[in-house]
Amino acid sequence: MAFEHFITDYGVAAVLIGSGVEGETVAFLGGVLAHKGLFPYWQAAMAAAIGSFLADQILFFLGRYASDFRAVKRLTAKPAMRRVTSWLEQHPNAFIFFFRFVYGIRTISPVAIGLSSIAAARFFFINMISAATWGTVITAVGYGLGQAVETLLGRLALGHHMALVLIPCILIIAAIAFGVHHFARSSEKT
Repeated sequence: MAFEHFITDYGVAAVLIGSGVEGETVAFLGGVLAHKGLFPYWQAAMAAAIGSFLADQILFFLGRYASDFRAVKRLTAKPAMRRVTSWLEQHPNAFIFFFRFVYGIRTISPVAIGLSSIAAARFFFINMISAATWGTVITAVGYGLGQAVETLLGRLALGHHMALVLIPCILIIAAIAFGVHHFARSSEKT
């Protein structure tokens, strides 16, 4: 019960910070925890959206005003940066809205947008709408999966519930990361 009280007290703040730093997994878990009744769904969705929005604004301004920093140079040297820049130039508004939904380009995209000529106000508004959409959708998926697990297995202790959700998520993320890495490596060779 102490763990559940800790999650109730600090879970929303953890979702806010974690969604900015890590992203989907934390927002998803925020939905699962909301389903468990540890805090309201709307708080999890709002925290995920705000955390993602703030992280992307920071990365945008790093690209815009700190392009000489070593960390920014490392990000811009990644092979994916060319693809991101190409997509951004072809469809700027759609790219700004959808980049956070594409695994593997979430961190470098706001930096690339910051390096571009896109106005800060334009990025701010599209990023705000996208973050709100993303936070709502990802936490809703977590909330919905929490309902499905509870329906199938009955009311579980928080630890069991988290394990049933985390293990498949980690495996799926690892499989996607492996696939993206393998695809990127094979496309570099050609």
